[in-house]
Amino acid sequence: MREEFQAELTEVTRLLVTMAESVRAALRKATSALLTADLEAAQIVIQRDADVDAIFAQVEAKVADIIVRQAPVAVDLRRAITALHISADLERMGDLAEHVAKTAARRHPSPAVPAELRPVFKGMAEIADQMAEKITTVLTHTDAGLAAELEKDDDGIDDLERQLFKIMLADDWPYGAETAIDGALLGRFYERYADHAVNISEHTIYLVTGESVTG
Repeated sequence: MREEFQAELTEVTRLLVTMAESVRAALRKATSALLTADLEAAQIVIQRDADVDAIFAQVEAKVADIIVRQAPVAVDLRRAITALHISADLERMGDLAEHVAKTAARRHPSPAVPAELRPVFKGMAEIADQMAEKITTVLTHTDAGLAAELEKDDDGIDDLERQLFKIMLADDWPYGAETAIDGALLGRFYERYADHAVNISEHTIYLVTGESVTG
């Protein structure tokens, strides 16, 4: 029975890693669509979000089944519940990548962001991608030390979001309110993507230590 239980938890972890890899790829492709006005890339991200949602449903079902059949306690129960929290954050990260792609598609054939904002979004995307890569490793190896780095990484996203607003709120901003609104929303999508990555890091640290790291 114990071996079966561990095998089931291993399968849940495999699904979480697959989700993490998928949402990382989704944001990378969505960013490419955003910065190059690539409609095909945007549509692929939008279509593939359903795959992430399907894996999320699998994780929910498997964890529910584990709890009902195995009645885990202590650390084992913590592993099962943590998997639910992490899958929810990953599902939301996929949604946020989809939002970026939808913005790119809606603006096509024009670029969704003006040239002045592209370096900021490129920087935000690079940090978000690094965070997503770390999440895959954290989930694969239950690496609390690496997970702890995500909070600092998130600070870089926050700094770039402030830079974004500084540009758009300047007196010489030439693109009007509609483009500024798009920019603000896009900045929020990247910022929230990173926040969910931090959530996953905190869930992992809690899983390993049993102590909450939230304020």
